[in-house]
Amino acid sequence: MRLFWFIFPAMQSETAAPLYKRVVIKLSGEALREKGAKENISPQIVREIASCVKAVHELGVQTSIVIGGGNIWRGLSASHSGMDRTTADYMGMLATVINGLALKSGLEEMGVETRVQTAIDMRNVAEPFILGRAIRHLEIGRVVIFVAGTGNPYFSTDTTAALRASEIRADVILKATKVDGVYDSDPNKNPNAKRYERLSFGEALTQRLQVMDSTAFSLCMDNKIPIIVFDMSRPENFTDAVLGKTVGTTVSD
Repeated sequence: MRLFWFIFPAMQSETAAPLYKRVVIKLSGEALREKGAKENISPQIVREIASCVKAVHELGVQTSIVIGGGNIWRGLSASHSGMDRTTADYMGMLATVINGLALKSGLEEMGVETRVQTAIDMRNVAEPFILGRAIRHLEIGRVVIFVAGTGNPYFSTDTTAALRASEIRADVILKATKVDGVYDSDPNKNPNAKRYERLSFGEALTQRLQVMDSTAFSLCMDNKIPIIVFDMSRPENFTDAVLGKTVGTTVSD
């Protein structure tokens, strides 16, 4: 089963004005893998995701991306199997670099100028993360992909997304997932699960809803950065979210 069922057209209505001017798109590493395939990265899915990112970028939105590495390596899972947690997490950070480079290639094939910035120094592969440079890239119309997490073990890429969004003063985090929002229970197990259209940070924390980890939540709450959780299998959701249309679940103050 393919992740996307069509390529979303890059250009939107000329009259559409985005609600958000600067965004962080959070993608899981698993998003790059085709279900049931042996390959960790599907070139076709990379192109499809790149098409969605391009559509957001062409609305005039300053666009950055944080991508996970779970399609290649999961540090937490490895640590549960007996590997040293710090070593396992660094391996996971390197996996995000591979994914980031794949997405950069997909975007640049479509004519979208892109920079990869890494929290772990590897100058022959990507730029080091420098806040001022990242903001400048965004201001002149480049997409920026943040990789290697925060550069520290014990932090998820959700936390990375919240941290980078806070640092670059993003208006919103767009969390692209395989479900169409936040539910009060697992919709795959409970057919009566309720989907929320809007939630406060307090409600999400109190009810222990699996939107982001608590560190990421705290950063977003403290810095008043809303999170929109939506189904990435519908490519139009990317642009609908930045245009302010009702998509998935919005978590905010």
